[in-house]
Amino acid sequence: METAKRQNAVALAYGAGDAAPRVVAKGNGLVAEQIIARAREHGVFVHQSRELVALLMQVDLDKNIPPALYRVVAELLAWLYHIDAAQRLPGPDAGQRGDAGLPASDHKP
Repeated sequence: METAKRQNAVALAYGAGDAAPRVVAKGNGLVAEQIIARAREHGVFVHQSRELVALLMQVDLDKNIPPALYRVVAELLAWLYHIDAAQRLPGPDAGQRGDAGLPASDHKP
């Protein structure tokens, strides 16, 4: 019998005055599902990357991400800010852009 892999999730927070993004929630199984559900309820983008999540799961809660992850997280955040800005542009399809019309698993920075 094949055992299904448990889903993991990590939530990051990053403010203008912060030295680096920090891990504000993490978990697996039902906890991961709740993290993802709450993010979506609040309009927070959910990016799927098993490799990045595996690395971020090693970071303690309320701790900054390690310098080794700065670049990949910065690229992801820059891409998300770009998508967010594009969604705010006025146009005939404003409000219909969603998250670029792609499911979260297809988003790659």
